[in-house]
Amino acid sequence: MITETPAQSPPMPQPDEATQFFWDGLAEGELRIQRCRSCRKFIHYPKPICRFCQSRDLADEAVSGRATLYSWTIAVQAFHPFWVDRLPYTIGTVELVEQPGLMFASQIVGCAEEDLCAGLPLEVVFERLTSELVVPFFRPAATEGEVAP
Repeated sequence: MITETPAQSPPMPQPDEATQFFWDGLAEGELRIQRCRSCRKFIHYPKPICRFCQSRDLADEAVSGRATLYSWTIAVQAFHPFWVDRLPYTIGTVELVEQPGLMFASQIVGCAEEDLCAGLPLEVVFERLTSELVVPFFRPAATEGEVAP
């Protein structure tokens, strides 16, 4: 599900040949990560050569969006005027479940500061910041029989 955010323009990404797949996937409500077709390792941030086996045979692949919280900080000062009304907010590094060490930086939403802990199960949610920009955030994952906030 993609939710809407009103007004003020956020800083816009400048996709290039290596990152366009990522932004296209987000627009479709899908988290895509680069993967080496030779060694099958995921690579994030996208690179022209696999950092594991040096292959150039790379492609994008949709991932589950499930992760665990690795580390976090609470932002109390906005780096851009768009984020002022959202203060304070949590910025986290999450480890995607597809591969040990596959880290992804994002905002953590729907979780009180006192409930944050290393290893917290998370799931991706997509937020439309403008008509052209969808971003991935992470929230606590719903447990079995429960609906996430």
